Amino acid sequence: MNRIKEVLEQKGIKQTWLAEKLGKSYNMVNAYAQNRQQPRLETLMEIANILDVDIKDLIISNKEIN
Repeated sequence: MNRIKEVLEQKGIKQTWLAEKLGKSYNMVNAYAQNRQQPRLETLMEIANILDVDIKDLIISNKEIN
């Protein structure tokens, strides 16, 4: 599970902008944001760099889920 959608909303950034910066389709970024698909670790790191956040801010801890 990830927090990409929440971080984008906090920063006022649109998924279309992130998709353009990542070089991925809007549909792919939307799948990440909706947790229908999880990005590879390398992609998650790239998203963290683009959004200027710690990669840990994009992940929901498994301890929080249980």
